[in-house]
Amino acid sequence: MNIKIVADSGCDLNPELQKKLNIKLVPLTINIGENEYQDNESFNVKQLLNIMKENDNPPKTASPSPNLFMEAYEGDENVFVITLSSKLSSTYNNAILAKNMFLEDKKEKFIHVFDSLSASIGETLVSLKIQELAQNNTRSKIIEKTNKYIKEMKTFFLLESLDNLIKAGRMNKVKGKLASFLSIKPIMGDENGEIKLVDKARGSKRAFKKLVNVIGKHNDKLEEKILGIAHCNCLEKAERFKEEVLKKYNFKDIIIVETGGLSSVYANDGGIIISF
Repeated sequence: MNIKIVADSGCDLNPELQKKLNIKLVPLTINIGENEYQDNESFNVKQLLNIMKENDNPPKTASPSPNLFMEAYEGDENVFVITLSSKLSSTYNNAILAKNMFLEDKKEKFIHVFDSLSASIGETLVSLKIQELAQNNTRSKIIEKTNKYIKEMKTFFLLESLDNLIKAGRMNKVKGKLASFLSIKPIMGDENGEIKLVDKARGSKRAFKKLVNVIGKHNDKLEEKILGIAHCNCLEKAERFKEEVLKKYNFKDIIIVETGGLSSVYANDGGIIISF
């Protein structure tokens, strides 16, 4: 089947995956103070991390416009779209609006939009699943099986820094500063597309170990699954995490990517996101 995969820039890739998937990314916008940035291929994540550290204002993100999605839908291919969780962003709604607008003129075009109920490497895994299913499935079967995959997929992330949560008012300033002083590291996870606190630990090493152990609580047919690891400026930590996982679990494959702009805003420097 001739398909095109479209995703928002929350979908984190490495060069190998970019080539394999031939995916079209639609950029979100990142605002810090008076500055606005497009989260595209030329975006400098390390520069973003420095700007966030130096700025007291919380970074804010804005969804791509429907027009940007409509441009990505052009072509003769069957289009499958993956977006950030609709509980976290209006990106899904804009992608649906763009689909409806596009089909007003081109009624024969096939476009389906998936709500990933996740972000970052979770979107990446959904993209890989769609490509795999497109080899020998009908469009309706691709939709059915991908929705099942999304429902069963787990996403967790480990934060090294609480700065952006404090700046954005999502964490009490006093409690946040105290947690930072005590080196409390939260482990967050998705629950029906929303982010919840799963666990926490004092110190990076303990939190790292807990994140490895979290996988064991969802140890169902891991040999049939891919583990995706996205890291924010901490490749060494991601590779060490992969090594520890290989000692305990038997995944079909493990892939590592670096977070793009959108994911880096929330993971922050040293953060790790995993999905499987």
